[in-house]
Amino acid sequence: MTTPYAGKTALIIGGTHGIGLETARLLLTRGAKVLLTGRRAEPVTTAAHELSAAGFPSSSFTAIQSDITSLPAIRDLIPRVESSFGAGTSIDLLFVNAGYAVFEPTTAVTEEIFDRTFNTNTRGAFFVTQTLLPYIRPGGAIVFTTSVSIHGGFPGLSVYSASKAAVHSFAQTLAAELARYPDGKEGPGIRVNVVSPGYVDTPTMGTSRVTEEEIVEHKKYGAASTPMGRIAQPEEVARAVAFLGFEATFTSGEEVLVDGGSRLLKTMPA
Repeated sequence: MTTPYAGKTALIIGGTHGIGLETARLLLTRGAKVLLTGRRAEPVTTAAHELSAAGFPSSSFTAIQSDITSLPAIRDLIPRVESSFGAGTSIDLLFVNAGYAVFEPTTAVTEEIFDRTFNTNTRGAFFVTQTLLPYIRPGGAIVFTTSVSIHGGFPGLSVYSASKAAVHSFAQTLAAELARYPDGKEGPGIRVNVVSPGYVDTPTMGTSRVTEEEIVEHKKYGAASTPMGRIAQPEEVARAVAFLGFEATFTSGEEVLVDGGSRLLKTMPA
């Protein structure tokens, strides 16, 4: 096993299943030390058990409960970072992956759905980044999960797509603010990018309030409406995150699509 990320640290917000957990697994395999968070206690415990069962030592990762919609919970991440990585240790990669989505036509969207979607996807992403910026090392990286849906009209995803489009815009502005210019006086040289998945084979397919039958149908629809003829595996998105976090050292303010060519479609399939 090669460990090109030995000595590196990564904080994954929303790391207890799907893309977040597979990213943690990949980074651990490559030698990084990982702190991952989840909103609910049960998935946090399950994720920790899965990583332990995969052979990763407890000293290499920490899984904690943290609600990205709560500013006190976000501030509480600071001592957890220090206890997990060591006092004075900086974060090499902040991966903001937490998200919430409900399929509803615009006419059916309630205030509760709207507020929870934006509080999680946009407000939470903004304030967790703002809070942790001082703890990201100069030359480090921030990666946000957005979505291919920000590029078109996907019925049922008006609020979700808008919330992720806002994150994409924020990432571009933040990239400009954090870049180090030739005189060396501007910014800490932190790179900021986004990864935009299409349909991904995760336990919930990235949505809430759906039945098992609906998830199965969603997977079938995703495969049929993706030019490559299948949906992505979480580890395929994880590799893009690792690339943006540690390999793409001259890339900032950009988006990597991991969508099987979905953006090539000009209209929604029948």
